[in-house]
Order: sequence, then structure tokens, then C-alpha cells
Amino acid sequence: MKFIIIAISAVLALLVLLYPSNVSALIQTPEETITVTPINEKISLQKTVTVMEIPKDTTLSWGTVKGGPADYAERYPVIIQFFKGDEPSHIAQVKVKGDGSYEYKFRIRNVDQTTGQIVDIFEGKYTVKIFRVIHNTIQA
Repeated sequence: MKFIIIAISAVLALLVLLYPSNVSALIQTPEETITVTPINEKISLQKTVTVMEIPKDTTLSWGTVKGGPADYAERYPVIIQFFKGDEPSHIAQVKVKGDGSYEYKFRIRNVDQTTGQIVDIFEGKYTVKIFRVIHNTIQA
């Protein structure tokens, strides 16, 4: 299992987008499901599944996925996957800050430099899966 996490992390590291420096916003419903799967006797994989909905007429250029301070296992990044229906549409890997929080900013809209047209990168309803490695709270 450890090999799988390392392999996924390596592949996802190649897919990380550039971090924007502008203000960001996220339109998200409060529905979420959290499951915890043990990896070994010390750490577990916490999976949070939530819904993100980007309206067709949004004027926002940036979106963000963030998590507040929490217990986490050091040296393990947070993996964020976006699905449109059953199809994966975007994957990201972000570092966890010292307090256990994380933040990932991404483009919702862009402007085509040749035509000046606005291009919607994200639009509609997405399932977002967030994976983070945490310490086990119950020791065997």
C-alpha cells in the first residue's frame, strides 16, 4: 500500500498546476462524506468526498479547495481529484502546512490570448475527492 501511495504521489507531482497569486473563491455545497482506511498500525488514509458546483454565469476566475488545521502525518501531500460525472477531469497534489492545513488554487475561467474569448475550464457539478494521510487515533 505504501508503494501505491508513493507511486501516485510521484505521478501526481508531474500534473500539478502553477499556483496563482490572485484572490480565489470556491462555490461548494456543505455535503461531504469522510472515510478512514488504515494503511498500517501508525497511519491511515482519510478520504473526503464533497461536491463543487460552478454556475454557468460565474464571474470568478479562480477556485480553491482548502482544509483547516488538523492532525496529519508529515511528509505526505494531500491529493485532490475532480470528477465530472464518472470521468476524472483534474488531479492535484499540495503540500500540508505546518499547522495541518492545505490550500489548492485553480483556474475556473481563462481568456484565450489570441481571440480574447473567455474559456470556462470548470463549469457545472463536480465530485471532489480529497485524500490525506493522518495518524491513527487508536493504537493496537
